Amino acid sequence: MDKQIVREAVWDAFEAGDQARFPFPPHDRIPNFAGADAACERLTETDEWAGTETLKCNPDAPQLPVRRAALRAGKTVYVAQPRLRDPDPFLRLDPAEIPPEEVGDATTVSGISEYGTPTAPGDVPHVDLVVAGSVGVTTDGARIGKGEGYSDLEWGVLSELGAVDSEAQRAPGSEGQSPSGNRASPGDSRTQSGDADTAVATTVHELSVIDGPESPVADAADLPEPDAHDVPLDLVVTPERTVRTETPYDRPSGIDWDALDSEKLEEIPVLAERAPGRK
Repeated sequence: MDKQIVREAVWDAFEAGDQARFPFPPHDRIPNFAGADAACERLTETDEWAGTETLKCNPDAPQLPVRRAALRAGKTVYVAQPRLRDPDPFLRLDPAEIPPEEVGDATTVSGISEYGTPTAPGDVPHVDLVVAGSVGVTTDGARIGKGEGYSDLEWGVLSELGAVDSEAQRAPGSEGQSPSGNRASPGDSRTQSGDADTAVATTVHELSVIDGPESPVADAADLPEPDAHDVPLDLVVTPERTVRTETPYDRPSGIDWDALDSEKLEEIPVLAERAPGRK
């Protein structure tokens, strides 16, 4: 089973049921879902959220409640510009600069561009919490996005600059099975959620938990393994539960240059200027 099969299964399940919310259709995007506000509320009850001053969040509709909650809690939010097309590819939403009554507008897809301050990667401070949009996730921290790879590229750029922590602390002598029971081998060292300075979380519907009870994927034992550039999740938050993944998967320590073709390098200024062998 490959990642696209998983994506299509999740998208089809959202379309077939009544869990999808605007924008429609749910296909080819991070699907918005009923209960996104409840998932956000659960995230705000975690220690990771309480310890966050600076957050990077995706711009998609299901994470709109997260962006709003962050600004209202006085947290600075960074959002990547579409396809990293600008030399200053991150937009900073500063709660000190946005009146409380305008937070609702400032955190929409269009409002981010209006209210956000373009920021170069080197000017992004240390990020305490990354919130990623997801199509499919597992309870041991594997994440499948919509397939374009920009979330992982953003991590790679910030990791090389030290703005996110690529080396998660490991619990001494940790071992055992993953929560899904079939993806981690006994004896694997495991990332302990909360041990890393930068936590990585997602908010999703239970349909997106592809090794969970509502999974639209028939065989959880045949799920694809993450690629080297995939950023694993520490927290999976749904409207019903918060899963601490204790993920066995390593975080990327930078950009996977071998996975990028020349066309993508030319399209993304921050990659073109950093590519090995380029001046």
